Amino acid sequence: MSIQVHDTLTAQKRELVPLEPGKLRLYVCGPTVYDYSHLGHARCYVVWDVVVRHLRARGLEVRFVRNFTDVDDKIIQRANERGEDPIALAARFADAFHEDMDALGNLRPDVEPRVSGHIPEIVALIARLVERGFAYAPGNGDVYYAVRKFPEYGRLSKRNLDDLIAGARVEPGEAKRDPLDFALWKAAKPGEPAWDSPWGKGRPGWHIECSAMTQKHLGAPIDLHAGGKDLVFPHHTNEIAQSVAATSDGLHAEDFARYWMHNGFVQIDDEKMSKSLGNFFTIRDVLARFDGEALRFFLLGTHYRRDFNFSDQVLAEAERRLAALYETVEKAERLGAGVEPGAEPAFVERARAALDDDFNTPQVLGIVAEAFTEANALADRKGKRSPEEKARLAAFARGARAVGAVLGILGRPAAQALSAIRDRAAARRGIDGAEVERLIAERAAARAAKDFARSDAVRDGLLARGVVLMDGPQGTTWKVE
Repeated sequence: MSIQVHDTLTAQKRELVPLEPGKLRLYVCGPTVYDYSHLGHARCYVVWDVVVRHLRARGLEVRFVRNFTDVDDKIIQRANERGEDPIALAARFADAFHEDMDALGNLRPDVEPRVSGHIPEIVALIARLVERGFAYAPGNGDVYYAVRKFPEYGRLSKRNLDDLIAGARVEPGEAKRDPLDFALWKAAKPGEPAWDSPWGKGRPGWHIECSAMTQKHLGAPIDLHAGGKDLVFPHHTNEIAQSVAATSDGLHAEDFARYWMHNGFVQIDDEKMSKSLGNFFTIRDVLARFDGEALRFFLLGTHYRRDFNFSDQVLAEAERRLAALYETVEKAERLGAGVEPGAEPAFVERARAALDDDFNTPQVLGIVAEAFTEANALADRKGKRSPEEKARLAAFARGARAVGAVLGILGRPAAQALSAIRDRAAARRGIDGAEVERLIAERAAARAAKDFARSDAVRDGLLARGVVLMDGPQGTTWKVE
């Protein structure tokens, strides 16, 4: 087994070799919790959830840490606007984030540190940087990192200092020695949360928090650091500079994290999602109209490093495709019930191999689609099936569930999933489920009375509204086309 990942630091695909055999330490930058999570968060955290699931399925003991930023300018501004305590506001939105992640089927990290709970570690890390000459306190209560002291600054983002100088500036009230330097500690201001430090009351800068929490919960160096590609610069670039300068004399980026992975952006109808464009969607906006597993399925259809386009139309299509997968699994499990499953189908190992190759989830879904087409052909064939064919269907169903478990899909009972997907689709189309059930009962009564004209009229009327009826041994069910 060889797992290959695209490493942002070296800009090439590399074999993922843990520092400690059989164990892997992963840090993912978590959300700044001042509002509800948006589709970009959904994309990001589904990606890293699949990475964790696959690494564990491949036998690695993964320690997964993802933080909450609960001390930040945006949080303070939002809290002041609402007359609310900043830490309390952040805690409320952290709870909402958990609800959204649960709805998407994401596993909880092993540790979820918060900035507010790690102030002593942050202060100690800053003091170490000052002591080693990589940071300075100009005497106004702030502390800054001296960027030019770190020779590999910009290596991750492929930027050099000359390029960065053009865009650098000193804000009013700052006491930087160099426009490139960034804040590690900010002096207290009225209306802001503040903690004691050797430089006076204040609060951490944004970047130092992740360095401190990574070191506390994973040590140094770690195996893998991940997040959205918008974090490459400045956040991850600054994390490297801080962490390496505090812990290593070699001053190489690998002394902090051996591998770096980053996911792409979300676009809405071919434009980048942003509040200014009015095309901004929260996860709960989307889940009010679509099934959570369907959103996850849709997100897995694009390779994690690529940007992807979101629209209601493409998500509705993903919902229909997911429903079709569940229908096939249900048939295979029903027809293969009571039979010892046959050998593991070849598509399962092909799916594992695709995930080994930089977590290629679109390729996995293509492999799954082929396997489901073959299973459908066998399940839908007229006549009795031999014991061998039933064993093949049972093996397919078990394999489909196994691949699904790594992707975080196909984990529900089929009837439950299909009902949930159907109800969301019906609500979007303005179809009243209770009315459909009433008409199904009316049609059943008409058929019992041999009034086939009325029975057909009910069926055709529902079909015209997008409702398809399916007659089976257990009665009539329905779905929305």
